[in-house]
Amino acid sequence: MGTHARRKYDAEFKRQAVRLSLEEGRTVFGVAEGLGIHKDLIYQWRKQMKKEGELAFPGNGKHLLTEEQQRIKDLEKKLKDVELERDILKKALAIFSQAQ
Repeated sequence: MGTHARRKYDAEFKRQAVRLSLEEGRTVFGVAEGLGIHKDLIYQWRKQMKKEGELAFPGNGKHLLTEEQQRIKDLEKKLKDVELERDILKKALAIFSQAQ
């Protein structure tokens, strides 16, 4: 049995393939053949772009976040850090209170 190396395509290639497939007078099959890829890939990419828009194809399994989502993520991290600091200070206060 032969093994096939899985080809990876960058986000811009995928976006361009989708744009080409949506142009009037072009077919998905024709675009796929011209790019040397399977037509099903273009259908997958079109579906993903329709669902996620410009946030589609972030790469490496990571999801791109909107500005608001990134801000929420940053604030959640800060909150976690502050809660950890608070807990450490509570424990330190308890230890010093017992020592007296």
